[in-house]
Amino acid sequence: MAGAARVRRNAPPREEVLAAAMDMIAERGLEKLTMAALGREVGMSSGHLLYYFRSKDELLLQTLEWSEGRLGAERGRLLGRTGTARERLDAYVDLYVPDGHRDPHWILWLEVWNRSQSAAVDSDARDRQAAIEGAWHRDLVALIAEGMSRGEFRRVDPDRYAARLRALLDGLSIHVAIGLRGTDRAQVLGHVREFLDQSLLADA
Repeated sequence: MAGAARVRRNAPPREEVLAAAMDMIAERGLEKLTMAALGREVGMSSGHLLYYFRSKDELLLQTLEWSEGRLGAERGRLLGRTGTARERLDAYVDLYVPDGHRDPHWILWLEVWNRSQSAAVDSDARDRQAAIEGAWHRDLVALIAEGMSRGEFRRVDPDRYAARLRALLDGLSIHVAIGLRGTDRAQVLGHVREFLDQSLLADA
């Protein structure tokens, strides 16, 4: 028991471990993120990491939740700015779309969703993934509704429109993240803004 307590006292903060995991994904790729390699990075054994995270699946999910927490704070700041609803919608889209090929957040996101298809993944993990999706969706619904109330956006069902817009964003973002030829971030942003001009602006 004394040894276990000593390990807990000497272990780096959870956020430091998660930040190190994300840095490794960004610098070396997801395939290089092993429990042993991460342990060397933060000065812990792979066994100690498994003690805290139980499995690599749980480590990846917690790393995604940590990254999403940072994005959520940035999203809240952008959506809370003064300005038109359209300007803030463009900021939402800019934050959503990957920075480029092998964007670490998107690579991690795709890996977590891929692993979630396993029968061994419990409902709690899927609920946590759904909570991440739900936060993006709720913010988008609220922004569309605000734009409608201010007369900037035409009358739509905010929930249905948000679902369709996020499906478009997801599909195009995957193309960027995996490096599909002929699809880069600038092109995707152009496609999305053209779609918004045609389908949502009140004076379109």
